[in-house]
Amino acid sequence: MSESSISPLSASTSQLTMTLYPKLITDALAQVRYPGNGKNLIEAQMLWDDPRIDGMNVSFSIVFEKNPDPFMKSLFKSIEATIHREISPDVEVHISPKFKQSERPEPGKLLPQVKNIIAVSSGKGGVGKSTVSANLAVALAARGYNVGLLDADIFGPSVPKMFHLENEQIYAHVVEGRQLLIPALKYGVKLLSIGFFVNAETATLWRGSMASNTLKQLIADADWGELDYLILDTPPGTSDIHLTLLQTLAITGAVVVSTPQQVALADARKGIDMYRNEKVNVPILGLVENMAWFTPAELPQNRYYIFGREGTKRLAEELDIPLLAQIPIVQSICDGGDNGEPVAVNPDTLTGQAFTALAAAVVEATERRNLELAPTQIVEVTQH
Repeated sequence: MSESSISPLSASTSQLTMTLYPKLITDALAQVRYPGNGKNLIEAQMLWDDPRIDGMNVSFSIVFEKNPDPFMKSLFKSIEATIHREISPDVEVHISPKFKQSERPEPGKLLPQVKNIIAVSSGKGGVGKSTVSANLAVALAARGYNVGLLDADIFGPSVPKMFHLENEQIYAHVVEGRQLLIPALKYGVKLLSIGFFVNAETATLWRGSMASNTLKQLIADADWGELDYLILDTPPGTSDIHLTLLQTLAITGAVVVSTPQQVALADARKGIDMYRNEKVNVPILGLVENMAWFTPAELPQNRYYIFGREGTKRLAEELDIPLLAQIPIVQSICDGGDNGEPVAVNPDTLTGQAFTALAAAVVEATERRNLELAPTQIVEVTQH
């Protein structure tokens, strides 16, 4: 139903015909003034996000300059009273406070204690990029490195499931006057994901700017500490999220994951081209051929090339990019992801050995890149 078919009067006088929509809420918020500056909440840009509506429930966040804010409690009461008066007393109002972070470092100067930032990327979904990211992080940690894993797939987070942390509560603490998120820790890997903050059963329906702002918070407003490697599990394809990462972080290098299928390889080329673009210029550390072959547990010496044979290997040779690893299809990889125990936790298994070898190859490729090439620069935002 369009906004023009509903008048504020009918919305406020008849519960039977009540349909909430965002403009009703923002119009009500425009009548509430913040005592600190006398401006209404919309004029003062204190509405952090778009109002979320579920029947007669509405939720949104109000942003304050500092924590604590002396007017917060009274302001929330005023907001609720105004919505009840202007719309309906039956509206359930849920308000979350947000606080502006002061002294956040500039893009490109974030995470000075992180030595290497590795983007794990894929041209298309379904090729096992998140599985590779999780197991690479675990395998690097097993080698004694300080490792973080950022789930940058805002719309399809998988880290909570893959590490069996679906109910993990993330807290914050104050570091040098800034309130920073404390990453979860499992298998020696520091972990952050939007999946820790949203309902796993509900689709994340956010505009691009909201997703990008959330990702920036996970990067800049978290206490990552000293890391040898920060692994970025990026979304498939090329999107706003990738651009946000490139504009926010100086990425050391990218690892591109593909299956041997031609359709996957065609998309992998696009991902490689994105990083090699002259305005981006992020080195490709190498390719990973996932689902390279199927090996039955009862016949460990047998290989069945059900998705094609060595397609990623040929692509690596064609583009003069190292092939870092070929990961077979083994039931334990899927089971490990579903059970929250990445197979790299058990390095003595066939698949554990494959990811251990991948970690060694990534370390070698990263060290070679750092010796031969200048540090990566962030992508500058230009206005036309």
